[in-house]
Amino acid sequence: AQKADLSGDATAATINHSLTLLQRLQELLQNGNGSDSVLRVRTAASDEAKVFHTHQLLLSLQSEVFESLLRNQSVITLHEPPETAALFEKFIRYLYCGGVSILLHQAIPMHQLASKYRVWGLQRGVADYMKTHLASESSQGHVVGWYHYAVRIGDAALQESCLQFLAWNLSAVLGSAEWSSVSVELLLLLLERSDLVLHSELELYTAVEGWLSRRQPDGPTAKRVLRAIRYPMIAPSQLFRLQAQSAVLARHYSAVQDLLFQAFQFHAASPLHFAKYFDVNCSMFLPRNYLAPSWGSQWVINNPARDDRSTSFQTQLGPSSHDAGKRVTWNVLFSPRWLPVSLRPVYSDSVSGAVQPVRIEDGRPRLVITPAMSSPDFAGVSFQKTVLVGVRQQGRVLVKHAYSFHQSSDEVADFLAHADLQKRTSEYLIDNSLHLHIIIKPVYHSLIKVKK
Repeated sequence: AQKADLSGDATAATINHSLTLLQRLQELLQNGNGSDSVLRVRTAASDEAKVFHTHQLLLSLQSEVFESLLRNQSVITLHEPPETAALFEKFIRYLYCGGVSILLHQAIPMHQLASKYRVWGLQRGVADYMKTHLASESSQGHVVGWYHYAVRIGDAALQESCLQFLAWNLSAVLGSAEWSSVSVELLLLLLERSDLVLHSELELYTAVEGWLSRRQPDGPTAKRVLRAIRYPMIAPSQLFRLQAQSAVLARHYSAVQDLLFQAFQFHAASPLHFAKYFDVNCSMFLPRNYLAPSWGSQWVINNPARDDRSTSFQTQLGPSSHDAGKRVTWNVLFSPRWLPVSLRPVYSDSVSGAVQPVRIEDGRPRLVITPAMSSPDFAGVSFQKTVLVGVRQQGRVLVKHAYSFHQSSDEVADFLAHADLQKRTSEYLIDNSLHLHIIIKPVYHSLIKVKK
């Protein structure tokens, strides 16, 4: 392809045959023409070695390890486990042409090869691939394995990406084959989080019960795991059923007996009375992001770039059974192009009295959530609000964004601040609709500190 140079000389042009060069380099590797070095790749599981006729210059340009290995010898034997040996041809091809295609199950062994031979560009590229393919479907699941691998290699960014994905899409993981492969450390990290997105605390207990039954950890570990369940968030009728039917709970009953007793007290007493004697500002009494109808509502907004929208829904006043019959009505307003005060039109002092020009694209989406009831109805309770944004990734609808509101605020400042809702192809839209799930988390307050 030819392109006129911007210098003004109409005769200047750029001739680009880089694709042809890449093809020639791949042919060099494939045919071994002009080869001056040989790589023999062996695995412990086989007596045969894969042989690659390579070129020292190209390998040394990409890898300082190969530069060192080939400095004084032209034939080297490399020992690789079967997983990385199976990808070695792809790896070498990358060194020649700078590109490689991989599948989900190939990400870790390819990253291992890039790390071992210090091919930093490929290492970063595979790590980025993993961060952007957390939502991809695989038969056995892969995010848990990627998290454990990130811990082993010390990649904090990949660890956090995996942990956040697991927290926001935990229900999908609980029912998958990879749940049983979750390590003790990862399980405890997840259980301590209040931003877990799942249907209910009972769903979480059931999954933890299955994990304990399969893994059979030692007593202290099982105790730590079971004590991380937030039993006050489970209804008394369900707690009674667990006590009667759960083999895991029966085996470790002494480890959580005090928590179960406290949970029954929490449900039996008035929250105002309970808060006089117990610290309710701890995680045990803080709801997670529950998707059950009593905690919030799903809201699908069609054509969200067009008009302001509003909706309303009801939630239970609090998780205590004492408040089971009390409902709070919530009004929600969505505006696709709300203008901050600094950008709103104002009249100038000029004779014409002209209004400052304002473009539609200067606005940003806004979501306001307010109770339809007065604050005296909420004695001892405040509300944390969370808005989940569902996106379609690799054919699945998953949570990619979560926005939390401060207790004293009706909206969050950065709601969809970087979303382009004007584009039908926006990653925030599913079939030109915005999929939200609004969650209300009631928080009780300790009123009187009782001296012990």
